[in-house]
Amino acid sequence: MDLQAFLTALDELTKQASGDFAAAGDSEALEAARVQYLGARSGRLKDVQKQMGALPKEAKREGGMSFNACKTKVQAALEEATERLGSGGATVSDSAIDPTLPGTKLHIGRTHPITQTIEHLKDIMGRLGFSVVEGPEVEDTWHNFIALNIPEDHPARDPLDNFYLTVAGKAVVDASASEARLLRSQTSTVQIRVMENTPPPVRIISLGRVYRPDPPDATHFPMFHQMEGLWIDTSVNMAQLKSVLRLFATSYLGSDVSIRFRPSFFPFTEPSVEADFYWNGSWVEFGGAGMVDPNVLKAVGYDPEEVTGFAFGLGVERLCMGRHNVTDIRDLYRNDLRFLHQF
Repeated sequence: MDLQAFLTALDELTKQASGDFAAAGDSEALEAARVQYLGARSGRLKDVQKQMGALPKEAKREGGMSFNACKTKVQAALEEATERLGSGGATVSDSAIDPTLPGTKLHIGRTHPITQTIEHLKDIMGRLGFSVVEGPEVEDTWHNFIALNIPEDHPARDPLDNFYLTVAGKAVVDASASEARLLRSQTSTVQIRVMENTPPPVRIISLGRVYRPDPPDATHFPMFHQMEGLWIDTSVNMAQLKSVLRLFATSYLGSDVSIRFRPSFFPFTEPSVEADFYWNGSWVEFGGAGMVDPNVLKAVGYDPEEVTGFAFGLGVERLCMGRHNVTDIRDLYRNDLRFLHQF
């Protein structure tokens, strides 16, 4: 093949490609033209490039320069057409989209049902006179166990029942060690921190995540939320505790909900009760409560002869499930948009 025939073929290719790119009315037509001329395997530019091998040795340099110039012009024509279509250069008559029609409704995100529940609980307890406080999720053994009157041999302190963290790169094996750190197993830690720094009276709630290595099932999850409540004053009694929990339950679950209190035991309250609500034909526990143990008051510097108080811890997930008829706690954490869009 002589040089002149090769140069003629390049000129024809440049004109045809530029014309087809300019005539493309939409992105599909432009892509088809791009593949026709610039396709990596069967594009026409690739076919012309192969013909360079047949040029005489003395013509290869000029042929190569001309080929590169052709390729640059073809790519420039493609970029110009792409910009034209991307910026709306196609007229309404040439486009399948009518820009005068209303836009498509956007899928706007929604607040997670757990967050909705937390905000609702804050509102209810705020109307009952409780202030919202927060505390750290990584705790020490003093705030998570010792100050709450939980002895060293109590099963609740077992390393297998808590998420202990490493200390100096080593796993914690002595749960009683003062340097031991763990993900808090209850929001009761916050009441200790508040009482350590606040003289009575105290009336607070704390809502947040807590962690326990429970196997996930319909009613348990290794990470869940609690609402901790605390009221300390000179004459707080069990009747007030029951009244607060009844007012709370009827405000959140409805005036027709049935509530019961069962005697129980917790190291940090004495006497202690568990509160249940009647749901779907059975009683469901939604939290524990009781009068603050005198040892807890002493641990934070309060005089149990002068002040008394009650504390309660309620499961946020169970309250959310009871209100919205959710039967499996795992549904709240599967991130299934079909489920979450119902709230």
